[in-house]
Amino acid sequence: MRARHQQGSVVYDRRRKTWNYLWCEDGKRRSKLIGTKSEYPTKSKAWEAAELIRPALATKISTNVPTVAALVEQYRREKMPQRFSTRRSYECWISGHILPRWGTCPLTDLQARPVELWLTSLDLSPKSRAHVRGLISTLWDFAMWNGSIPTTRNPIDLVTVKGVSKRTRQPRSLTVEEFQTFVQHLSEPFRTIALVCVCLGLRISECLALRWADVDWLGSTLAVERGIVRGAVDDVKTAGSHAHVSIDRELLRVLQQWKQSSQFSADEDWIFASPCKLGNLPWSYPHILRVFHKAATAAGVGDVATHTMRHSYRSWLDSVGTAVGVQQKMMRHASITTTMDIYGGAATADMIEANGKIAGMALSDGGSDRVFAK
Repeated sequence: MRARHQQGSVVYDRRRKTWNYLWCEDGKRRSKLIGTKSEYPTKSKAWEAAELIRPALATKISTNVPTVAALVEQYRREKMPQRFSTRRSYECWISGHILPRWGTCPLTDLQARPVELWLTSLDLSPKSRAHVRGLISTLWDFAMWNGSIPTTRNPIDLVTVKGVSKRTRQPRSLTVEEFQTFVQHLSEPFRTIALVCVCLGLRISECLALRWADVDWLGSTLAVERGIVRGAVDDVKTAGSHAHVSIDRELLRVLQQWKQSSQFSADEDWIFASPCKLGNLPWSYPHILRVFHKAATAAGVGDVATHTMRHSYRSWLDSVGTAVGVQQKMMRHASITTTMDIYGGAATADMIEANGKIAGMALSDGGSDRVFAK
C-alpha cells in the first residue's frame, strides 16, 4: 500500500502494522515511523500526519537531536525532581508509557498531532493522560534548556486532553455514623490512625511520618513536617502542607492513651511505629489499607481507603459551616479554588473552633470511651 506525493511516500508495513514515511536524502533512502494502523486507519490520515513530519525534517538544523531514551537519561541525572513520591510517579509514566512507544525516536518526532492521537489511544484516565502529556512537555523544555535542540515553541503546548477536569470516580466521604461504626472494627493503632486522619485531615503519608516530638502537649498543636512513602521519608507534598495544626483536647487525650500503651514512646520514635520493623519504620501504607478494607467490610459501610478520612474531614468541615477560607488553611492546600483564595487568611480561633467541632463529631455519642470500646 503506497501513496506518492511530490516528495516522499507513505508506506504501510503489513508485518508491523505501521505507517512509514519514505524519502531520499543525499542519495540515500530514509524512513520515519508515522504511527500504527489503529492511530491512522486510512492512508489519507497517515498522509495528514506525514505532512506534519515533513517540515520538521526539512528544517532540522542538527543531526544530533537526541533520542527520547537518551534525553530521559539526561533528565534523570540533571532535572528529575528529588521528592521520592514525585520521582516514583514520573518513572511510572516514563517506563510504562513514554519509552515503550517513543524511546528509540528522536525527540523531534514528538509533535502535537501524533502525541495527541497516541494519548487518546492509551487505556488511562484523562487525568493520567494529562500527567503523561505534562511529562513529555517537560522533556521538550529540558531539551531546549540543555541546548539539545534550538529554543522554539514547545509543540506539546498544542496537545489537548479532554475530560481532565472530570473525575472517573467520585471521592468517598463517610458520614459521622458510618465512621463511628467503621472504627468499632479497628484495633490499635489503626483506630487512632483513623481518628487522627479524620480529625485533622492528614494524608496517610503525613500521619505515618509523625513523631512524638511533633506533638506540643501544652500548646495543643501538631507539627506536620514530613511524609513517608514506601519507607522513604521526604518533605510534605506542597509548601502549604507544612503547618502546626490545632488538636482538640479530646483527640489529644486519645494520643496520650496511645502513647502510654505503645512500646515506642520516646520523642524521636514514630507515633505509629511498627513492631514488625522494630520501631525503625512506621506501619506501611499497604498494610493499613488492608486493615481499613477489612474493617469497612465488617462494618458494612462500603469501600473505605485511607484517603477517605481526608475527604470525610473536608465534608464535615462543610457540614459544620466552616468558612471557605478557613477550610483552605485547614486542608493545607496552596489553593482549592480561586474563590477560596479571595477569602484570605483564616483566624486561628476559627481554625481551633472548627477542629473542635470535627473532633466532637468523630468522638461523639459516648465520647472516646465509645469509640475505643472493643
